[in-house]
Amino acid sequence: MSNYDALLVLSFGGPEGPDDVIPFLQNVTAGRNIPAERLAEVAEHYQHFGGVSPINAQNRALIEALKASDFPLPIYFGNRNWHPFVADTLAQMKADGVKNALAFVTSAFSSYSGCRQYREDIAKAREAVGDGAPEFGKIRVFYNHPLFIETMATRVQEALAQLPAGSRVVFTAHSIPVGMARGCDYEAQLKEAASLIAAACDVENFDIAYQSRSGPPQVPWLEPDILDYLKNLPLPPVIGREGVGGREGIAVVPLGFVSDHMEVLYDLDHEAKDLAEELGIPFVRAATAGTHAKLIQMIHELVNERQSDSPIRLTVGTRGSNPDICREGCCLRGEGRPPARPGEQNPR
Repeated sequence: MSNYDALLVLSFGGPEGPDDVIPFLQNVTAGRNIPAERLAEVAEHYQHFGGVSPINAQNRALIEALKASDFPLPIYFGNRNWHPFVADTLAQMKADGVKNALAFVTSAFSSYSGCRQYREDIAKAREAVGDGAPEFGKIRVFYNHPLFIETMATRVQEALAQLPAGSRVVFTAHSIPVGMARGCDYEAQLKEAASLIAAACDVENFDIAYQSRSGPPQVPWLEPDILDYLKNLPLPPVIGREGVGGREGIAVVPLGFVSDHMEVLYDLDHEAKDLAEELGIPFVRAATAGTHAKLIQMIHELVNERQSDSPIRLTVGTRGSNPDICREGCCLRGEGRPPARPGEQNPR
């Protein structure tokens, strides 16, 4: 049993105004020599929405929902790439007398950028804060926690209720390089979670697609991309069905995102939605987990699990729970490659 005295909600971060966008992207791509014109291209995605990513506001809403649920620990908020930076948050935690904290990372799945890099972020921040910086334990990934599955099943059902009967479900997640995927369980976990959610909704017709890839075109990434998926989707007209063009529709479920990111707004609500309309396919984007009551309950249970002498590690499916302390060599940045410098990440 560990006596934790605080919770850190640790996330990616995002700009909160037009002037933040380029500095934010420079933080995201630090050390990668990304050309200025490429950053300007990505910045347009943000400026399309007033230069504001929804991620910080959604994380603050998550923290407020936790506080309103009689959460047993004080809660802090830190980011990898934008204010509040994790090092600044750890400095405040030290000043407040926090000694042994838990980190809830806003990523349900294992990958370099969704797991190992956050652990590196904490290590670098502790080094920057120096003596007296809080110790940390990271809450395990929760892709197969029953309350996460129930949360996402509700989101799928809400989306399908807006579409003709028999519509298709496609789960999406951020694409990663194939070499990186070989160094983690990302694909297997996505398939497990999608299958569990579909079964909970009595959905037989579902697929997995990816979104938001970036980087040199010669480097293979996980496919199919959601836009290619839509272009190749066989959806013949269905006589007597309601909906645009009388066709079965598609519910796009951003399974890989716990809350709305810019990728969800731009890649799904803008690009994928516009393409579906062009193709005459009824389209609904399911909500992310956000502040759903069952997700809040799940965080309580994961904290209780770490505080207990005899923890009950709740999971569904066949893969079991991930360990509290990651095994040596898990979630590598690339196949056979050491982890990258902190801040190395794809533009979002």
